[in-house]
Amino acid sequence: MGDGQKTKAVKGNRVLVVDDEEGMRQMLTVMLGKHGFDVREAKQGVEALQRLKEGDIDIVLSDVRMPELDGLGLLKKIAQAKFPVTVIMMSAFAELEAAIEALKLGAADYVSKPFKGDEILLKIRMAQERLRLADERERLKAENARLKGEVGQVETPSGIIGKNQRMADIFATIAKIADYKSTVLLIGESGTGKELVARAVHDKSVRSKGPFIPINCGAIPATLLESELFGHVKGAFTDATRNKKGLIEEANGGTLFLDEIGELPVMLQVKLLRFLQEEEIRKVGDNKALGVDVRVVAATARDLVGMVKDGTFREDLYYRLNVLQLRIPPLRERKDDIPILVEHFIAKYGARLQRDAMTISREALRALLDYGWPGNVRELENTIERAMVLADSNRIELENLPDKLRDGMVEVEMPFFGDDLSIKKATYTIERELIRRALEKTTGNRTRAAELLEISHRALLYKIKEYGLS
Repeated sequence: MGDGQKTKAVKGNRVLVVDDEEGMRQMLTVMLGKHGFDVREAKQGVEALQRLKEGDIDIVLSDVRMPELDGLGLLKKIAQAKFPVTVIMMSAFAELEAAIEALKLGAADYVSKPFKGDEILLKIRMAQERLRLADERERLKAENARLKGEVGQVETPSGIIGKNQRMADIFATIAKIADYKSTVLLIGESGTGKELVARAVHDKSVRSKGPFIPINCGAIPATLLESELFGHVKGAFTDATRNKKGLIEEANGGTLFLDEIGELPVMLQVKLLRFLQEEEIRKVGDNKALGVDVRVVAATARDLVGMVKDGTFREDLYYRLNVLQLRIPPLRERKDDIPILVEHFIAKYGARLQRDAMTISREALRALLDYGWPGNVRELENTIERAMVLADSNRIELENLPDKLRDGMVEVEMPFFGDDLSIKKATYTIERELIRRALEKTTGNRTRAAELLEISHRALLYKIKEYGLS
């Protein structure tokens, strides 16, 4: 198909064949036209430049040796004018050095004459894919900019990413509470980014130049935790060969982040409460108190209210910690953030894995949006890193995702009701089973079970009693 027959413009479909041999131009025009390409012709470089100025070319297929302006000269002119086209050079086998020079000047690929039709088609298809990927990257950049504009400030200085309204509310609350010394309690499932929120509180405050000291209360043995938090003096116990600063003292003038505060032993809860009330600590083995200026941010994935009722967490400490509370939503409740989180993680791991300019297919993104994300943002990040490692091209495909995402929702086994078609009875049976499974999955944590079931805590308590599941 030549100049007289124009097909509908499709990105990557418009090819300019540049060759001084009329037979070669006609052969390529006919062959590419049969495969749906909109083909234009130029006898040499000067005429090709004129065609490019018309602005309706995607791919240039050019010979190296031509009169007036040869292929290398044309390539230089294309680079100078910054024409948005992909160039493939054609050269005889003996002109291999010229082909290599063309690649250095910006050609995307080259093919040696004589070539087979399938070979040139493959090169054109590859060029099309590069153009498509470039368009996809630009689309994702534009979409990210649009999403950022919707909430004004999508990413905080501490790296929290999200445009969801609940996240926007959290950002606004952080700005309000940052400069106060009042204790903050962060409530949220594992992997929701509680430490990032704690860092944001610190970074936004007047304490930002001071230290930010995180400690996971569940990761340190109870026998060592007191010394880690409060420090010790030489001779306080067998292995205490020197004085040691505790993490609370290390955080002086800054912020102490107590992650998994629900794991704190009861004995240390008393000592922590005394520190919060009196703003001073006593090292293990010391009889003198040391004043400290520390802002405390605590976090938990556990039901502290339930622990208070069970007697495993001190009520007075709970109220002392719960002065300012922030609930961090799980990822399944902010799925509109998944696309920009995906783009962020692709950019983050692109340089590290030397896989820059990667994108994600629509099918793969849809699978990410349909998944429930029990591991929240941390699970999403790990999934994207894994997919980037496994991807065979510069695009994450559905096949690069774990089986549990590709398979979609887990099939729920429906109970057999026989000939009984009562909707009321069926609803009762299914609802009871879903509540039982939620309680089993959360090991009896009713607050988290209610979140999984997407009902209120009060409604769950009523249904537990109704169905005899207590």
